Formats: sequence, structure tokens, C-alpha cells
Amino acid sequence: MPEADRENCHRHNFEHVTTHTAQVWAETFVSELNDTIVEAELRTLHIPPHLPVEEAVVKYQESKNRLLILGFNATMTTQVDGPGRRGPEQIREMKLRLHPHLQEVFRILCKDPRTTIVILSGSERNVLDEAFGAFDLWLAAENGMFLRHTRGEWKTTMPEHLNMDWMDSVQPVFDYFRERTPRSYVEVRETSLLWNYKYADVEFGRVQARDMLQHLWTGPISNAAVDVVQGGRSVEVRPVGVSKGAAIDRILGEIVHRKRITIPIDYVLCIGHFLSKDEDIYTFFEPELPFEREYTSNGKILDGKGLIDRRPVPKAAGGASASTRSCSAGSFEEAPLQSNGDRSKATAYKEKPTSREEEFAKQEGSSVLDLKGENYFSCAVGRKRSNARYSLPSSEDVVSFLKSIAASYAPVNVNHSSSKNLLR
Repeated sequence: MPEADRENCHRHNFEHVTTHTAQVWAETFVSELNDTIVEAELRTLHIPPHLPVEEAVVKYQESKNRLLILGFNATMTTQVDGPGRRGPEQIREMKLRLHPHLQEVFRILCKDPRTTIVILSGSERNVLDEAFGAFDLWLAAENGMFLRHTRGEWKTTMPEHLNMDWMDSVQPVFDYFRERTPRSYVEVRETSLLWNYKYADVEFGRVQARDMLQHLWTGPISNAAVDVVQGGRSVEVRPVGVSKGAAIDRILGEIVHRKRITIPIDYVLCIGHFLSKDEDIYTFFEPELPFEREYTSNGKILDGKGLIDRRPVPKAAGGASASTRSCSAGSFEEAPLQSNGDRSKATAYKEKPTSREEEFAKQEGSSVLDLKGENYFSCAVGRKRSNARYSLPSSEDVVSFLKSIAASYAPVNVNHSSSKNLLR
């Protein structure tokens, strides 16, 4: 063997020995244990019962101020058949499209001054602009990191402490596995990277995903403050602590300031096909009094409505119900957040309110939520297990449900023919 080849082989073997140390093995082992814990937690999540559509519509009609938080992908999109032999470039160009039956639904709901609609999605800003730009509602892109009303400009809700330097080292890993996995693709967003293999062979994609996780934990993100979020057929890397639940507080503050809300929100519908990391948004709106249920083995509620032993709620100071939850649009503080597996920690941050926010926090509209358990409907779409109260099988069921809500408003506010067309 030539001397140059011997040197290259020796260098390769030396690098392998010095990098694959006992410490690296231990970190990989601990990472796999953490993944096992996460999988076990997912298995212990309850099986939500089917959404009681009639009850949700009745509560919607009886409420005075409503907040609808809706996901986009796999929640309100049209179902797309698998691309078959399409190449990665064609797959990447496939766009998410709003279900055509929802065009009229949003046109009606957006006319109601007592209804605020927020589209909360992990998609990029241009995707939401194209799908919802014609309606009068709020768009929250990239898990709430960017926010705008369709009549205004995009604003960032991103905390200043976020460090995005890790993206340069993670993207080559994603590109490598995209090339190794036919019909997979990579989405490069401003605040995250996503590798999706939903069009690839399922078993091969899962094997590649496990291999990718080992590459990530032992390499580019070993010391980075990031979370690795596994979806059904995707792997996403985002800054630690970034989730839909963490962003909703800041989103509500901006909405309250913009709309000058004086009537507290007494009805919340939160529905979406969210990753497990983002299901903290379901618990964000849970009133202090637990919404108790008794489940059978197949996830059905025993008492029909799901309200068990709803005892009178004691009144707090000022006559407010103890189950009422308030959210101020002024200052806020978040506790330190940890990534999956406790691999990295983000320092606590405190965002001081501006003078505009301080002034607004003193107004009557600073308390925006007056929510009781029976007026909160969280719903997971296409999830067998979830932290949500209820579930719906598919986006078609979401379309049917939103049609029912719009129809309850349509007879009073639109002509009779529009109402008939909506119910078809």
C-alpha cells in the first residue's frame, strides 16, 4: 500500500477512535433512554372522545366573545394522494391548500365582530399568506414566532435570547439524509429545520430517522440549546422552548392591544393536528378547575357530556369565579425551559413591557379570558392519543364542524341562500 494511502487510513482510524469514546457512547445511550421515556409518555396519554359537535355549537351561540385557534396542515387542508414516483423537486413544490369548502365558512365567520380567529401553524409566512390572505383574521407562522393580522404587517414574537447559529451545522445533516431517503425533503424555515419523509417508504424512513437522531445528538447539536421534535414521519430541530403553547401568551397580548378587547373571551376552540411538543397549547387554556371525565377503555365518556361532579365554584375576590383564567397583555416572565432529555437548558428571560403595553395593561381589557370548563373545546385531529379533551378523525370532520358553526351565525347575518349552500 502506498505511504499516502497508509497515512489516510491511519488518520481515519485515529479520528474514529478519538471521537467514538466511552463518553460519546454514554451520551448516545442516555439519549436513547430519554427517547424511550418520551415514547412511554405518549403511550400513556388518554384516548380523547369524539368532539360533541352539537354542544360545541350551542356554547358558541351562547357566548359573547369567542376565540378560535385553528391549525392548518392536516387540519384544514385538502387530502393529497401520494406522489408515487415524483422526484424530490416536485415533492418540495407541492403546496398546502386550504380546503375549498372552507372559503365560504371563513368569509362568514370573519364578519362576526365577536369572533377572533387565529391560524396557528408551523408553516412559513408566505404559505399562510397565500392560503388566508383574503380573510379578516390573524396568522401565526412558524409555531407563533411571527404574527400578523391580514390587514397589517408581520411582526416577530421571538424572544431576543434565541440563538440560531446551530442551523448552519444541522442543515448538512438534513441534506445528507434527504439524499439517502428517496422522496423525502427538507424545509428550511427561519426558526427551524424540518426533514419530512411522509412520501417515502415508511419502514425505511423510520430507520433513517433513528440514524439521523444519533448523528444529531453526537454531533452538531450536542451542546446546542435546541429541541429535536419527532413527528409521525418527520424530524424537526427548533430552538429550545419554542412551542405553540409558549407563544400563545404573546400572541394574545398583541391581539388584545390591536382589537381593544373590553369583553372577556368566554369561549375558546383550539383544534389542530399538532406535534406532541406543541400540545402544551391545549393545557394553556385549561381553567384552574379541572375538567373531569371518566373514560371507558375505548375512550368514550360515561356520562355523555363529560362533566362529572361540577360543584359550585367558590367566588374569588371581586366576585370572579375561581375557575376563571385571566391573561394580561403587559409584562410576562417565563421559567427556564428544558429540551427533551434535559440535554440543554435555556436561561430564563423576562421581557419588559413597553410604555404602550404598560398603559394598556391598566385598561379594563387587560383581562382577556373569562373561561369556564364547559366553554373550552380542545380537539386533536387524526391523533389516537392526545392531551386534548376531544378528537376528530380527519380534516373532513373539521370542515363539517366549522360549517356547523358558520351555519349557526349565517341565518342572521347572511342571506338565506348562503346558509343553505353552507349546509350542503
